[in-house]
Amino acid sequence: MTRVAAIDCGTNSIRLLVADADPDTGELVELDRRMIIVRLGQGVDRTGRLAPEALERTFAACREYAAVIKELGAEKLRFVATSASRDASNRDDFVRGVLDILGVEPEVITGDQEAEFSFTGATRELPGHEERLVVDIGGGSTEFVVGREHVEAARSVDIGCVRLTERHVRSDPPAADEVAAIRADVAAALDHAEESVPISDARTLVGLAGSVTTVAGIALGLGAYDSKAIHHARISYERVAEVTSMLLSATHDERAAIPVMHPGRVDVIGSGALVLLAIMERTGAREVVVSEHDILDGIAWSVA
Repeated sequence: MTRVAAIDCGTNSIRLLVADADPDTGELVELDRRMIIVRLGQGVDRTGRLAPEALERTFAACREYAAVIKELGAEKLRFVATSASRDASNRDDFVRGVLDILGVEPEVITGDQEAEFSFTGATRELPGHEERLVVDIGGGSTEFVVGREHVEAARSVDIGCVRLTERHVRSDPPAADEVAAIRADVAAALDHAEESVPISDARTLVGLAGSVTTVAGIALGLGAYDSKAIHHARISYERVAEVTSMLLSATHDERAAIPVMHPGRVDVIGSGALVLLAIMERTGAREVVVSEHDILDGIAWSVA
């Protein structure tokens, strides 16, 4: 086995996975998996730049992760950065900071690469070989990937829970016209995705990332966040619609009081849930299979 470390730095969160990987058996033994909400994409949609305070939050998380990686003795590290750092004019500041702390340059990957990693991480352990649509709803973008054992078509579009919230939401809870504006953006993005990805043809919808897992935790009525209970849970369209409606009508304090809610998702979860609901409406999916394994696991396999 090879001990590897993978870091996924997105628009809203930065996550670490340290695992022992055996490519011969396909086994990935998790040693440490953690997430910190850093909101790296704060204001990027408006300013085109990474905010100084967002960079410092991210670098603080990197310092914590560096200590974990050293303690566990990972032999290889890969750091992948996604939507926010693709969009920023000052991304060189971000690259230098990460290199100084972790000794590796962050790879600012394309949306297609992001989709490949997400698909691998989410589907490697699922049984069967039916056509699947994997959707990774991030902070700044959402990836759509269709395939069986390998990616057959993929598209990344600029709809994510942070981007949509910053662009449209001014009220708490969001006003009807704000929700309508989010829906319009998502509908346009889905039209764009459908130009190259047959999103309605797959038999199984697999949902990834924090918006999806949070909706699942609420739908399951969990008293605390439980990744084992959420992983591979099947959540019906009706329950997703109920949870989305509740989140969009709740105040900040009411959302914050939900047991499975991470503090960093309180302000953006309504937009994320709405993206998931719109995808299910467009594709006709009657349920979503929720995966706790995603782009992070795909990055780890790429290192191994």
